[in-house]
Amino acid sequence: MTASIVAIDTQDIRFPTSRELDGSDAMNPDPDYSAAYVVVRTDAADGLEGHGFAFTIGRGNDVQVAAIRTLAPALVGRPLDDTLADLGGLWRSLVHDSQLRWLGPEKGVVHMAISAVVNALWDLRAKREGKPLWRLLADLEPEEVVDLVDFRYLSDALTRAEALDILRSAREGRAGRERRLLAEGYPAYTTSPGWLGYDDAKLTRLVREALAAGFTQIKLKVGADLDDDLRRLRVAREIAGPDVRIAVDANQRWDVAEAIDWTRALAPYDPWWIEEPTSPDDVLGHAAIRRGVAPVRVASGEHIHNRVMFKQFLQADAIDVVQIDAARVAGVNENVAILLLAAKFGRPVCPHAGGVGLCELVQHLAMFDYLAVSGTWDDRVIEYVDHLHEHFVDPVRVRGGRYLAPERPGFSAQIRTASRAAHRYPDGVAWVADRVPTSG
Repeated sequence: MTASIVAIDTQDIRFPTSRELDGSDAMNPDPDYSAAYVVVRTDAADGLEGHGFAFTIGRGNDVQVAAIRTLAPALVGRPLDDTLADLGGLWRSLVHDSQLRWLGPEKGVVHMAISAVVNALWDLRAKREGKPLWRLLADLEPEEVVDLVDFRYLSDALTRAEALDILRSAREGRAGRERRLLAEGYPAYTTSPGWLGYDDAKLTRLVREALAAGFTQIKLKVGADLDDDLRRLRVAREIAGPDVRIAVDANQRWDVAEAIDWTRALAPYDPWWIEEPTSPDDVLGHAAIRRGVAPVRVASGEHIHNRVMFKQFLQADAIDVVQIDAARVAGVNENVAILLLAAKFGRPVCPHAGGVGLCELVQHLAMFDYLAVSGTWDDRVIEYVDHLHEHFVDPVRVRGGRYLAPERPGFSAQIRTASRAAHRYPDGVAWVADRVPTSG
């Protein structure tokens, strides 16, 4: 009997990170890192499941869960082997659904719901093939990789033939790069010292801990108050010295002229990049900022909706650093397209990972890029935040400021059953225990 997909289960899972101001920045002062969680269940004899999620920061996570549920009828009943063998076709069928597409198109809650489901299917495929996802993707033939990509709207910047050339060129030296990846790990930077809600004493302690742990780049949140930013950057630079890179992140706080003026004011402390200086939809605004703040680099991507917008940012010379997010665009397939675009335009990819589970996911994409797309990790680092990894079955391993390559089959997306139960919103013990009954 042919196995099929039998259920798409979802849960609203939230972690109360706002209590310690973990994740706080100029636009999001009190985030509760959350996962609109999905489990793909089948009737296959192996009993394996696919796990994925869309990342949010609290309120609205229930809306994201509801969006995932709308996709279930398109998936339940599908033959399992055929579906996993053609995840490019599956991606197109979901993204170009004639009715759901109206709610985007290709952006927002529905697009992120597709990401959760597509990533869960990749998790399931990798488990069934007995490989971590980075290796599964890197082992695909170039023709199989390009079959994952929807070149509609991209062909003026990247054609299928150009993508094949990039992938074929990267095959040279791949074995040596894999040996180096396994021996050394992939370069990382840490945002953990830099949350905006932390006082100077905590900033000082965490910068010192980051340097002791081997990180050669850190990131600080900025944008709420210039005097505070100058003081915090001065503190961090005095501790780090001149050779450690310090990136800064405004989380979309500024208008264009303000972004230029503010970044120039920070320039004496040698920021490596300014991240999300203005609206993530403003391609021309980013281009103007990039011209106005050079040689400080401009980075963006965690809120760029889709591959089409990444194409425009690259065509307009609006960003120096491409920051993919494993759960913002529609999953692995669309991130493969963005990696190929970045390679075509010669821009380094430094993935965003500031959120629950994002480190676990995006490490696979960066390692695939190193092995099979760009062939380099020069000026490339994966963000690392030291929050909530203990809740994952296959948590990230960071040593000496570098991500160690995952070994367990899958996409490292699976949250432990007990953690899901404890953090289920609103009735998990992590939430119920915090509520004090009112008198009377």
